[in-house]
Amino acid sequence: MTIIHHVSIINRKAEPSFHFYRNVLGLDLMMKTVNQDDNQMYHLFFGDAKGQPGTEVTIFEIEDGADKQFGTNAIERLIFKVHSTEALYFWMERFDAFNVCHYGLEHINGRDTVRFEAPDNTMLGLTVVHHDDNNVYPGPEHTDIPEDFRILSLDAIQVRVKYARATINELERYYGFKATDETSFFETDRQVTILRNQSSRFTHEIHIIHDNDNEDEVTGIGSIHHLALSIEGIAELEALHKALSDRNFYLSPIKNREFFQSLYYREPNNILIEVATMEGHKIHQPDKDATQFYDIPLVLPDYLENKREKIEHLLKKKEGRA
Repeated sequence: MTIIHHVSIINRKAEPSFHFYRNVLGLDLMMKTVNQDDNQMYHLFFGDAKGQPGTEVTIFEIEDGADKQFGTNAIERLIFKVHSTEALYFWMERFDAFNVCHYGLEHINGRDTVRFEAPDNTMLGLTVVHHDDNNVYPGPEHTDIPEDFRILSLDAIQVRVKYARATINELERYYGFKATDETSFFETDRQVTILRNQSSRFTHEIHIIHDNDNEDEVTGIGSIHHLALSIEGIAELEALHKALSDRNFYLSPIKNREFFQSLYYREPNNILIEVATMEGHKIHQPDKDATQFYDIPLVLPDYLENKREKIEHLLKKKEGRA
């Protein structure tokens, strides 16, 4: 059954993003690579010690462009899970030490939560693992953060949309998410529908924030670019591609990313969704435990290896290191 495979974020600079996700949040670097559609753009993958889908957040470096502008019809916030409320207090102290903006201890749908801001004002959060979530989460390995306080995996995505029922219907129809609760958006009167997956691998939620008042978000630096949902293999991906095509969704061809295969499409509220296979080439990142960004070698898919010298030269030139 479906899990949140990964979530991808747009940041202006890869190096400070690496420092934040690796050295502040304590996530393991899974891969330092380049965008396969623009080889002068870094693409960083972070996750748990095993590099499992369901724990992954990825960062696209896009240096030029305007910052995002708040609005609806957008993926608003990524939330990670931790073991306990005690862990949240640890994180609030850590955020204070690193001058990370956070909003203190809050509650949504009965769960203790801390919202905070990542580089470029990307909206993130931490929440306590659900009381009936019995899955085993190994968490990151390299970090100096005490084991009981480490980030375990992705927990939820908050999506703000104009036409909530349309998005809910698609998530239930194709991915097996089930609406489990209706709640309010923190201390506001705005309605939130909580959807939960049915997987034994990872327990994930999608929070649909009902908002047909605001203008659409203008995507930019700091936006959560897309949500990737899992599918078992290529046969299932091909069947989904046909089903979406038959309904005249605007979608991409199936793309072989080497590490997985996937398609992209926009659901009825224009949210960009990637659907990615669980099967694929296992990533090996040399020197992934290094704490300095430029000490870590670049990983390239096989089809780009013959361009490695050129890609690395252009990246160094862009950074003023050539």
